[in-house]
Amino acid sequence: MRHRVRGRILGRTSSHRKAMFRNMAVSLIRSVRVDPDDLGAPKFPGRITTTTAKAKELRPFVEKLVTMARKALPLQREADELATSAEKNSAEWRQWRESDKWNEWNQAQAPVLALRRRAFSMLRDNEAVDVLFTDIAERFEDRPGGYTRVVKLATRRLGDGGEQSIIEFVGERDRVKVARSAPVVADEEETQEEAVAEQPASEEAAASQEETAEASSEEGSADEEKKDGE
Repeated sequence: MRHRVRGRILGRTSSHRKAMFRNMAVSLIRSVRVDPDDLGAPKFPGRITTTTAKAKELRPFVEKLVTMARKALPLQREADELATSAEKNSAEWRQWRESDKWNEWNQAQAPVLALRRRAFSMLRDNEAVDVLFTDIAERFEDRPGGYTRVVKLATRRLGDGGEQSIIEFVGERDRVKVARSAPVVADEEETQEEAVAEQPASEEAAASQEETAEASSEEGSADEEKKDGE
């Protein structure tokens, strides 16, 4: 039985939770497109700070929106190929409007418009929808999922001491993972060739050592004979 697994209640009613997640998602999405010179601009774009419980519940809400925007991106490109570059209400535009090309463009644009309307029903913010379907969709075009991450903070919230976390879009300020290289193991053939090559060198060294030992012994015997003769 799936009792009490619908998610965190967070001490709020259903309508209050939906409104809270909507406002938090809008703040997170709109922080991607900011001007650093604006008053009150976020220090780190694409990031907000909240409690850990709220961040974990907000993450699937935002990732569903990003998935919708990614689905609309190729459809929008197909529709743009059928559109006209003529100015609206001009003679060329009216001719295109009355042709079959407009019907093809309208059919291609319909699923994109449906996804935008669905995202707007969840966010209720035109600017956030525009940022979602342009900046964020292009940013995660080749990423199949995992668009956000939750990172816990060491400092707790002032007042109730709640555990704080940041939720942000991935792709920026990512840690670079250094791949460890595996130890190089030489092949058996190479080791055998090296052993064969080392054998003559060792034999030559041993022969030279024997020659030096014999020469030194001969010198020693010659010195002894001289002493005996004296």
